[in-house]
Amino acid sequence: MEPSTRPAGGNPYRLLPAVDEVLRDPGVVALVENVGRGVLRTLAQRLVESWREEIKEGVLDAAQLETRLVDGGLGRAMGELLNEDRARGLHRAINVSGVVLNTGLGRAPVHPEVAARMEAAARSFCVLEVDRISGERNRRDERLSQLLGRLVGSEEGIAVNNNAGAALLTMHALATGKEAIVSRGELVEIGGSFRVPEVMAAAGVRMVEVGATNRTRIADYEGGMTAETALLMKVHPSNFRVVGFTSEVKPEELAALGRQHRVASAWDLGSGLVEAKTMRPLGARVGGETEVSDALASGIDIVSFSGDKLLGGPQAGLIVGTAEAVARLRQDPLYRALRCDKVTLAGLEATVELILAGRGDELPARLMLLASSEDLHPIAEQLKEALMDLGFKVKIEEGESQPGSGSAPGIFLKGPVLRVTDPKRSPAGLAAALRASSPPVFARVQGDALLLDPRTLLRGATSSGASGMPDDQEDLLKVFASLVSSAGA
Repeated sequence: MEPSTRPAGGNPYRLLPAVDEVLRDPGVVALVENVGRGVLRTLAQRLVESWREEIKEGVLDAAQLETRLVDGGLGRAMGELLNEDRARGLHRAINVSGVVLNTGLGRAPVHPEVAARMEAAARSFCVLEVDRISGERNRRDERLSQLLGRLVGSEEGIAVNNNAGAALLTMHALATGKEAIVSRGELVEIGGSFRVPEVMAAAGVRMVEVGATNRTRIADYEGGMTAETALLMKVHPSNFRVVGFTSEVKPEELAALGRQHRVASAWDLGSGLVEAKTMRPLGARVGGETEVSDALASGIDIVSFSGDKLLGGPQAGLIVGTAEAVARLRQDPLYRALRCDKVTLAGLEATVELILAGRGDELPARLMLLASSEDLHPIAEQLKEALMDLGFKVKIEEGESQPGSGSAPGIFLKGPVLRVTDPKRSPAGLAAALRASSPPVFARVQGDALLLDPRTLLRGATSSGASGMPDDQEDLLKVFASLVSSAGA
């Protein structure tokens, strides 16, 4: 019996269609070709169960359900559910949140040429663990190690899936079953409740805390050493800073102490600031973060940092240092579990090659971080005019952006933001509508308005030559126009 011919009676449960009945509906049958019957069956079960729950909660009666079922209602309901299902997972998004390295939005967008190299590696065979000259097997990150050496002055380098993995591998390879010394002021927790003490425990390392939260001296490290000490560790503070009456051990002191006692030293640098002579200086903009080359020059054996933060490449944990120390990491069984795949390695190689070629300032994350307030005001004015033409109330005011992802804690970048109000939606409602759009747009709500920060917009073509990126500004305006159209309908 067709849903529209069912007698409503007074019992809404009697109107609920069976799953097989949903799948026989002409509007649902039309969806099979694109998604498959198995997926549709799962969604049909979800649809029927959600309606059952609404009845149980008293928010759906027989008359309302009857209305949902008439005139192709099942096909429409399943189509909406399918669209919701497809909207989940990884999709391109427009970031106007003002957080450049936004973890929720994938951190650093890679350069178009880097993306092309990653695509080429993904869609074909590639030279990964074979020497093309001799035909013999080699190391998959041999080329990356060479490139990192040219960039930061390391003897050797390897890459793993992220910097948390780099920290875990370093601790396991250099100190498993023994002791590692770390300052109490560096026992940090980063996103996802990832804590240094827990990483050490997972690596099979016995942690020895020295110093105080705000002050640690080299004598504290030396006093904490025993015959079981295998690693002296420094850790980037990530999302916080300790200010005031403070002191920390200089890396040169830590490296010298390690050499004196023949104990390895390591520095989890976190953000991965790399400066080259051909690049505009970024360090001052992000609060004086330590450069990777300077960390290595201190004599520390191992320095690890993120590939997708200030370096501006794909997600990775990059480990550089002495040949002896890196060899110990490479020989550890964990390395095989944590190593990067061909797509990530292709992206890392391409990113470093761009920097070495003098094109580092084309990397999207650096473009955003280096943009001045004067650079951003013309973009803000263009957006204001276009949004006002669509009927929104817009005001430009001075605001603050953030580097994000713990790369420069406490640092804010001055620049214009657009304060947008919608006559038909609350700020939270407008933000929700933007997130539900295609592509989704992520802004921030502050007080009685929605804030749009132009710093984090990708631009399809720039004066630096970084073309081939999505034109976020144009697409952002299309999304706002579609919201106006849907509100009018």
